[in-house]
Amino acid sequence: MSSCDHINQIVTRTPNSEGCEECTKIGDTWVHLRTCLVCGHVGCCDSSKNKHATRHFMQTQHPIMASKEPGETWGWCYVDQKLFDPI
Repeated sequence: MSSCDHINQIVTRTPNSEGCEECTKIGDTWVHLRTCLVCGHVGCCDSSKNKHATRHFMQTQHPIMASKEPGETWGWCYVDQKLFDPI
């Protein structure tokens, strides 16, 4: 995995919720979860119909997230379009 120029913006690795925050509010489901490493927002992945993790990036410009899936240890930078190791 490569590095990105936004790793210095990591503020938290602690998710704000167990599930997708927006899907939970509207009673919808998701496929996989992602955690924003700037604010802890939990959103659903782009394989989910609502794509709340990407929507969160578009609304906030928080550039980096990590998979919230058990056993997965990768992060993604939306700006640089690169995978990175968030640990």
